[in-house]
Amino acid sequence: MDQFSHGLTSMRKRQKFVLTAIALSFGVWFVQSASLEWKYGLIALLVVLNWVLAVWSLREGLAGVEWLTVTIPAPLFTAAVGLFYILLPQALWAKILIVGLFGVGQYALLLTANIFSVAAIRTIALYRSAAAMSFVMTVLTGMLVFNTILSFRLPFWLGGLWVAVASLTLILPGLWSVKLEPWISWEVAAYAVWLSVALGMLAVAVAFWPITTAVGSLFLTTALYIYLGISQSHLSDRLFAKTVWEYVTVGGVVLVTMLLTSGLGV
Repeated sequence: MDQFSHGLTSMRKRQKFVLTAIALSFGVWFVQSASLEWKYGLIALLVVLNWVLAVWSLREGLAGVEWLTVTIPAPLFTAAVGLFYILLPQALWAKILIVGLFGVGQYALLLTANIFSVAAIRTIALYRSAAAMSFVMTVLTGMLVFNTILSFRLPFWLGGLWVAVASLTLILPGLWSVKLEPWISWEVAAYAVWLSVALGMLAVAVAFWPITTAVGSLFLTTALYIYLGISQSHLSDRLFAKTVWEYVTVGGVVLVTMLLTSGLGV
């Protein structure tokens, strides 16, 4: 037993990441094979297990606020995939596809978290690649979370509240990763809170539009993409007119699509 424990502690980080991703992939498969009344509780347990495994994999490089900002994205992705998976067909091909993509995404998030924890101490060449991957995974997680929340057809105020809370957990680590400070600055905290409130208010507005869940979640995901992208550019002192117009163009296209599809079915 002592040899086994020593073997686990002496594992290289990449080995831990692979082991964690595989273990959680099997967990997602098991959860989706359970009956519906058990799924939500099992997803919650899987999220907690994900955080524990993320801490185990990354603990050598974690310090201060990193215990929160670096370890949140992976469990949040697990929650997003687990809840969204319930809405999908339970065919074997769907299970294999989702579990496979989940494993890859989980491994990518752990690698990104490791790069951030190292980059907080010293400059490394992989930081920009990690930042780009983190941005993509944040938007992807947001899309799954927003689609799940809208699918529950909650009262407008409750749906807006859940979108705001979920957005805060997505945006806060994303903004912190720009400067990788040993604390969460008031500027980052303020941006995260107000952007989350703005997304919650958009969710309230979406609740009154005669659009499908897919279109509504796409609209909220696009808003997350624009808010987070522009805010990260601002915090990194790289916000230029061209950058703003690129984000505005994307938002305009999605808004037009939303307006054109209004009333075509729910």
